[in-house]
Amino acid sequence: MNDNKKKITVGIFIAIGILIFVFAIFTLGSQKKTFVKSFTLSVVFNDIQGLKKGNNVWFSGVKIGTIKKIEFFGTSQVRVFLSIEEDMHKYIHKDAGASIGADGLIGNKIVVLTGGNPKFPFVEDGDVLKVNSSLSTDDIMKTLQVNNKNLVDVTGDFKILARNLVDGKGAAGALLSDEQLAMNFKTMVSNLNRITLSTAQTAQDLNTFGKTLNSKNGLVNKMMTDTAVFAKLEKSAASLQQTSQSASLMAANLEKASGKLNTTDNAAGLLLNDAKTAEQVKAIMTNLEKGSKKLDEDLEALQSNFLFRGFFKKRARDSIKNQ
Repeated sequence: MNDNKKKITVGIFIAIGILIFVFAIFTLGSQKKTFVKSFTLSVVFNDIQGLKKGNNVWFSGVKIGTIKKIEFFGTSQVRVFLSIEEDMHKYIHKDAGASIGADGLIGNKIVVLTGGNPKFPFVEDGDVLKVNSSLSTDDIMKTLQVNNKNLVDVTGDFKILARNLVDGKGAAGALLSDEQLAMNFKTMVSNLNRITLSTAQTAQDLNTFGKTLNSKNGLVNKMMTDTAVFAKLEKSAASLQQTSQSASLMAANLEKASGKLNTTDNAAGLLLNDAKTAEQVKAIMTNLEKGSKKLDEDLEALQSNFLFRGFFKKRARDSIKNQ
């Protein structure tokens, strides 16, 4: 009885072990797509970036196969064979591309496929896909290193700039540390604000003036639209032109007359320019003045004479009557 129990117990453990082994095989096989019908595609890379046999193949974020085989191709290229599920035939076209990615930031390397253009036919077993150019993780790290170096340089430059500002070096530093310069800058800004306000006011006044000129009852509008006003203005302009011509003629005559006054071939010019004639005229005027005074004295003497007294009295009476 004891031997039978032991045999039964051992048989049960063996059966359980076999079941676990078979389950594990099917589980791993389902993960590796071992028992799924598939077809093969290949891609030729210049650098597989650590890609290994058994790594996954992804399409639109879904696992569709695994890497079946890796071998060198040509001089330095690497050919990767992909085992793809049969159901994916109707999604992948012949112009589809492949690139190497990563399962997460530091995860395993994977091959990522793109579907291609629907105008092209679907892929067949053994087709070779093109390679999509993309940045590798190493390239990204190199770019990050360059960016970090540039960032360090920029930070250093900014540190120097900040130190110069604190020390009052340069125009900006002087503006921050020199109170007088800051006040001058403040005054300049204030003046600019006033100039801006004045300019805005001038523009507004010009706009108002322009609207006034274009108003219906304005002079400019009448000049542009009213033919009667325009005719009057035209007539006034003609009159002004005629007056200007007359004034010009008068100025020419005056100039001509003044020119004659500067010569001695006429009476006025002789009087103005000949000293001898002027003296003679002066003597004549003096004699006339003396003669006039003497004539007045003679007339007074005649009025006192008894022979002419009656005549002057009668003349005085007639003069009073006529008034």
